[in-house]
Amino acid sequence: MERDIETEARERAGRRDDAVRAAVEQGLLGPDAAVVGLLDVTGIRRSAAALRAAFDAVTAPGTPVLHAFAVKATPLVPVLRLLHEAGIGAEVASPGELALARAAGLPASRTVLDAPAKTLAELREALDLGIAVNADNPQELARLDALVRSAPAPTRSPLGLRVNPQIGGGAIGATSTATATSKFGVALRDEGAREWVVQAFLDRPWLTRLHAHTGSQGIPLPLLARGVAEAYALAEEINTRAGRRQVDTLDIGGGLSVDFASEVAGPTYERYARALAEEVPGLFDGRYGLVTEFGRSLLARHGTVVARVEYAKSAGGRRIAVTHAGVQVATRTVYAPGAWPLRIAAYDTKGHPKPGPDVVQDVAGPACFSGDLLAEGRALPLLEQGDYAAALDTGAYYFAHHYAYNSLARPGIYGFLADGPGGVKFATVREPQTVAQVVAESGGAHTGALTTLGAPGSR
Repeated sequence: MERDIETEARERAGRRDDAVRAAVEQGLLGPDAAVVGLLDVTGIRRSAAALRAAFDAVTAPGTPVLHAFAVKATPLVPVLRLLHEAGIGAEVASPGELALARAAGLPASRTVLDAPAKTLAELREALDLGIAVNADNPQELARLDALVRSAPAPTRSPLGLRVNPQIGGGAIGATSTATATSKFGVALRDEGAREWVVQAFLDRPWLTRLHAHTGSQGIPLPLLARGVAEAYALAEEINTRAGRRQVDTLDIGGGLSVDFASEVAGPTYERYARALAEEVPGLFDGRYGLVTEFGRSLLARHGTVVARVEYAKSAGGRRIAVTHAGVQVATRTVYAPGAWPLRIAAYDTKGHPKPGPDVVQDVAGPACFSGDLLAEGRALPLLEQGDYAAALDTGAYYFAHHYAYNSLARPGIYGFLADGPGGVKFATVREPQTVAQVVAESGGAHTGALTTLGAPGSR
């Protein structure tokens, strides 16, 4: 199996190299298109297949399992459609994400709504559509009570409650959601909370799901498995107290980390599923339906930001490649480089991997502040004017999450697929933003709104 992982890593790198070269040859990259996002369609399909196969291998036949992609990771309609056709549903956390999932053709039966601040209107829409909802807290559960009571017919939406097992955090505090003071879910170890949760289920026969999510990047496998074990134990307690199988589905979230330091993926879905089977053997015996909510681990490996080197300079004895990719496409990396480092690959002016000895250099972005760096003091083949710097493993939480610093335009995003020996064909996922669109989004249609405010005859 280890050889298969390494083989897949080599093939993925080869597809990426072919795509960068073809993007230059076909004009997707160049002086007039200085930064793009590339998505590996083959890699995305293989990730989806690996996830499904890993859980199929440990789950009793006939067990209902929904793998719902966390839309926040890559909120792009064509990506959601591709995953849908690969057997993956959608986990949404806002009206916008729900709209994206619906635009991609995701049915209500394969959509789950999670969010800590759902409005009454959002809850009503979800119940009208028959979308699964996980309530976050007692006040939200009270809103669901009112909606369920006032509905002319029993809701089609599976309804659940999110709990926080409060088992601790991982290496990154911002992505740890099972800490003592996490904002998510009902804090299970607070005084009286566990009994309140049990009673909440006993009082509501329509409450049939339990949701727990320990965190994402930086959470080790044993902690992920422990969080699932806590949810499973609570479900068993509720069902024992109810005298029936009231909780019929466990939503175990996602959270599988990505090793951004290496081309070889790890940990794998197969390893995670085996860890769960060892830690919580009853989870897969068919008594509970399962929902997962993976995001980063499905898409990160299969995206690349490629940016043209506009200038190459030196300062203080160090080389600096000034590119068009920085804080606007890699916000987390720029502001928290220790937690979110990225590998950088160097390509020459024709899009070929650049040879030559490594030179310690900075890879800088276009924004007007000194910390706008994709990489600092990194050893790479020397990047020169007209070359390309590629930020790897950026298919999740990067180029689809534009940060409009300096009114920098959103880059175009293109999916790619092999087209014969050495050939690559592209499909537009998102058009590059124009300067006119930047102006329009910045109030261009309301130029005089403030200067006329308070003028005679204004309202």
